Amino acid sequence: MSLIIKVGEYNILKVLRMVDFGVYLDDGEQGILLPKRFVPEGIKIEDEIKVFLYHDGEDRLIATTQEPFGILGDIVKLRAVNVTPQGAFLDWGLMKDLFVPKSKQLVGMRLHGEYIVKIYLDEQTGRVAATEKIDLFLSNDDLTIKELEEVDLLVYRRTDIGYVCIINNKHTGVLHFNEVYRNINTGDKFKGFIKKIYPEGNKIDVAAGKPGYQRVEDEVTKVLRLLKENNGYLPYNDKSSPEDIYDYFGMSKKTFKMTTGNLYRQRKIAFEKTGIKLID
Repeated sequence: MSLIIKVGEYNILKVLRMVDFGVYLDDGEQGILLPKRFVPEGIKIEDEIKVFLYHDGEDRLIATTQEPFGILGDIVKLRAVNVTPQGAFLDWGLMKDLFVPKSKQLVGMRLHGEYIVKIYLDEQTGRVAATEKIDLFLSNDDLTIKELEEVDLLVYRRTDIGYVCIINNKHTGVLHFNEVYRNINTGDKFKGFIKKIYPEGNKIDVAAGKPGYQRVEDEVTKVLRLLKENNGYLPYNDKSSPEDIYDYFGMSKKTFKMTTGNLYRQRKIAFEKTGIKLID
């Protein structure tokens, strides 16, 4: 009986048999090879192992314990390592590079260029491939997120008001310039949250980090730690520049003021003319 095997994804499979050049993993049929270089030391028949499945250069399904930069359905930024008339090959962290057919490119890829692509399964070949034409996969019509929910963000492109970000590989939202407190580039990935969902046109605003006071609680720990590491005093207060605060604390001035205000009300710090002081 065949097992459910997911190409382009992680699978947990049992060791079926061992050979000189690796081990075969149970797929309910002849088995899938895990080459010797990827076999963990001490593994035995019937042991279960987590592997990623894809096709090798000879179109054979193969297993690896290497972790690719993205799996099926992911949208990621990858670098082109070979360009041919048929398409381009991207480095995705595995022995075999990821193919982008010419028809799935926007304006043609160049060697060593970096591109945002979606990883998909080609229906004709059954192989994992990539496409630059990702707008077809993004929609805000049927939302799977809600306000204040934590999400995965990928910076897609810059606009006049901020950065369009891809949310959870499914939706798009805007990270406004006034919410950006560090240098970011197209293709950067980080955690964020849904700041606001607008009823008209399902427009979405996003922000980096964690929402509301949950974010402040995390920053409270950071400020207290930095105070203790600096003999109970730091030369920063609400008169410090946003740039200086971000460079040292890694947070916006607004978050810094919320955090120190919270600590002041708890009588854990005191405000002084030139900074903040830890109260014993």
